[in-house]
Amino acid sequence: MTEVTGKVDFKVGDDTYQTWYKVVGDLTSGAHPLIVLHGGPGVSHEYMTPLVEIHNKCNIPVVFYDQIGIGKSFFEGVADKPKEFWTVDLFVDELENLVSHLGVQNGFALLGHSWGAMLGAHYASHRHPVGLKHLVITSGPPSMALWEQSTRQLLQALPADVRETIERHEKEGTTDSPEYEKMVGIFFEKHVCKSPWPKVMETSFAAMMQHPTVYHTMNGPSEFTITGTLKSWSCLDQIHTITTPTLLTNGVMDEAQDVCMSPFFQRIPHVKWAQFSQRHMPFLEEEDQARYFQVVADFLTYA
Repeated sequence: MTEVTGKVDFKVGDDTYQTWYKVVGDLTSGAHPLIVLHGGPGVSHEYMTPLVEIHNKCNIPVVFYDQIGIGKSFFEGVADKPKEFWTVDLFVDELENLVSHLGVQNGFALLGHSWGAMLGAHYASHRHPVGLKHLVITSGPPSMALWEQSTRQLLQALPADVRETIERHEKEGTTDSPEYEKMVGIFFEKHVCKSPWPKVMETSFAAMMQHPTVYHTMNGPSEFTITGTLKSWSCLDQIHTITTPTLLTNGVMDEAQDVCMSPFFQRIPHVKWAQFSQRHMPFLEEEDQARYFQVVADFLTYA
C-alpha cells in the first residue's frame, strides 16, 4: 500500500493558505479516487482513516485531507479571522482546489460525513462538477434547521436532569464547565460514538479542542445549539439538481435522524439509502463497520 502526503497552496483573496492531504493508493491507476470529507466543521481527518478499508476492498485510491483551519491545515491567526471568513463557499473552493491539484477533476468520488456530508451536498448541488461519479452522504442534513430539529428531539428524550443542565449552561454561557461537558458526554455516548473512543476519534476531537475556532464560529457551542454562521445554511432548494448517483447512510441511534436524510432520498433522482444499527460513526462502530465498508464498496464499484 503506497501513501503520499503533501500540501497544496490555497489562495483566498490576497492570502495563501495550505491544505494538507494524504493519498492512499495510486492516483495513476485509472481508478476513480474517493475523496473523504471530514466533519465538524473543525474536526480533523484522523477519525475517518478507517475508510482506508475502501482501498483495501476496491483497490481504488482514497484521499484524506484536513480542511483549512484544523489539524495539519491549521494556520497562525485562525482565531483572528472574522466570522465572515468561515463560509461554506470557502470550503467548497478549497475542495475544488484540491481536486484540481490532484489532477482527478475528470473522475472522482466523494464521501462526506456529518458536516462533510453537508459540504459534499452543497458542492454537488451548486457547482455540479462534471467529474463527480459517486457521492456518499453519511449522517449529514441538507439544512441546519433539520439538523437542529433532529438533535433537539434527541435532547428532549434525555433524562430531565441531563437536559436541564445542558440548557442551563448554554443559557449562562458556561459551556466550558466540567459539568456541562459531562452531560454532553451522555448525549455523545447515546448518539455519536460509544466509549471508549477509538484513538483516531480522540485525536480528531483533541485537535478540535485545541483549536476550536472553526467549530465554534460555524456551528456553535454544541451539536444541538447552533449559533454560528451555518445556522441559516440550506441546500434544500438545490438538491434535486444532483444528478450524480448518491448513497445515503445513517444509524438508528444517529444524531442525524431520518428527518435529516429523507429530503435527499425524496429529491435526488439516483439515490440509495442504507441504515445501520448504531450511532453517528458507522465506520468506527464494531457492530456496523464491516457492513458499512461493504455497502460503500459495492456502491462505488457497481452503482
